[in-house]
Amino acid sequence: MYELKTKQNDSSVIEFIEGVENPKKREDAYKLLDIFSEETGFKAKMWGPSIIGFGSYHYKYKTGHEGDAPLVGFSPRKAKISLYFATGDSEREKLLKSFGKHTSGKACVYINKVADIDETILKQLIHQSVTFLHETYPNNK
Repeated sequence: MYELKTKQNDSSVIEFIEGVENPKKREDAYKLLDIFSEETGFKAKMWGPSIIGFGSYHYKYKTGHEGDAPLVGFSPRKAKISLYFATGDSEREKLLKSFGKHTSGKACVYINKVADIDETILKQLIHQSVTFLHETYPNNK
């Protein structure tokens, strides 16, 4: 059976951010920490070795695969900052049109720095993702 690698753990979020080599990226990580904490009302937790997540939900796919994941999160990676929002939400795509300079994959939105994006849209993306996941997985509230 598949074992999920990215699990919530008790590692220190602050120690992780302090370990970010690039000072600008570290500064952005603290700014994102403040925004995500304030907007979700959840305490930041480490998920795996490098994702800072907020809240959690339990998902189960039709295939039978299931697990836990953060409602939203981010990771200050070397190349870019990864932002994690709910997938499968058409509202996400609408909001991303006016988000600012970014690229996106299935689960992640990638930015170079916080200055490249509209923070108001970031806050809307956070709220939309949490709302969408609470509606999609109603037993997780």
